[in-house]
Amino acid sequence: MNIYKFGGASVRDAESIKNILQILNTQKTNLIIVVSAMGKMTDALEILCNHYFNKTGETAQALQNIKEYHFNIIRNLFSDTDREVYEKTEHLFTALETVLETEPSLCYDYEYDRIISFGELLSTTIVAAYLEKQGRKAKFVDIRKCIKTDVNYRNANVDPELSAQLCRKTFTFQDTFMYITQGFIAGTTTNQTTTLGREGSDYTAALLANLLDAENVTIWKDVPGIMSADPKIYDNTEIISKLSYREAIELSNFGAKVIHPKTIKPIQNKKIPLYVKSFMNPEAPGSVIRELDEKLKLPPIYINKDHQLLLTLTPRDFSFIAEEKLSMIFSILAKYRLKLNLMQNSAISFSFCIDYIEAVLDDFIRELQEEYEILYNKDVRLITIRHYDDAIIRRLTQDKVILVEQKSRLTARFVVTETAN
Repeated sequence: MNIYKFGGASVRDAESIKNILQILNTQKTNLIIVVSAMGKMTDALEILCNHYFNKTGETAQALQNIKEYHFNIIRNLFSDTDREVYEKTEHLFTALETVLETEPSLCYDYEYDRIISFGELLSTTIVAAYLEKQGRKAKFVDIRKCIKTDVNYRNANVDPELSAQLCRKTFTFQDTFMYITQGFIAGTTTNQTTTLGREGSDYTAALLANLLDAENVTIWKDVPGIMSADPKIYDNTEIISKLSYREAIELSNFGAKVIHPKTIKPIQNKKIPLYVKSFMNPEAPGSVIRELDEKLKLPPIYINKDHQLLLTLTPRDFSFIAEEKLSMIFSILAKYRLKLNLMQNSAISFSFCIDYIEAVLDDFIRELQEEYEILYNKDVRLITIRHYDDAIIRRLTQDKVILVEQKSRLTARFVVTETAN
């Protein structure tokens, strides 16, 4: 049994969904298809959630944009007589409207998961209906009934034992050769919707592979494999044909967008190969992440994380940045669910880089200001270079102001901003 995961780009429009059918027609073994929200719909639903939670008065228009996007895809895949897919989609939008008509709770993360989850539910409903229409029926599974988590909304922790029991009862392949289900979303034991972290559909595919002992996982992307850099930003990138689990974990942790950071551990634990292939050129070999005995010689691999916030904290009493102060800072970061992307300290200062999340930034800084003077730079870029050399460092940092620089044996990291004119 294999796992195929199709990301947002591979279901962004009617032509992309038709292309999925061509890929599935070559599959001969039992298969579970994991599907993300269509295109940029997670971003659109996030905007909708913010309007709803903050009561901006723009909720209705944001919802209408989302509805028009999905129904436009349906019209390009189905005729007017295919009423079932229209009715199922309308039913989901009615359920979403019911959420939006109620008063939001005081917990933003809870509301976020309730609203964001509709992206995956809509995409799998439409893709499943299209496959059935084309004679490739896939049994629909609501993954929230199988993957169970705690109530850590927006980044929930999976209960592996319970999830394994439920998945094995559900994905039996007794009456079908193919299942279709959602990535990214999950559920609690009391049937509240949770999510597994942004871009978490990769993680869903890896979890299912681990829990069900899949032979392999294939993640279908709009790039030909794992690249040395983002080809949308940089020229002269190259495909990395194979990576070890260890190297893949390092790259994903530093922000490589091809693989979600939590994806590697479930497959590494059972030595399951993970392939990254292009849905636009499915015959190409792509890349594979697997157990490797040999030590690979890799080219420089560079990763950008944009929209970062660089903060420097200095104690108001000029005391040392010792363990107890670091512990307090880390606890505040954990309270606001902010992930450290880079950190550096001196005797009386502590600098760190985090994703710029406007919704919590003011409260986060206000709490730190009780004990620290704070300097910060908004909208900076964090550049990570694995297997670096001097030439690539010069190329990537030229015409930039370097705010923080770190180097180890294999990795160089820079927080930069554009040179002021």
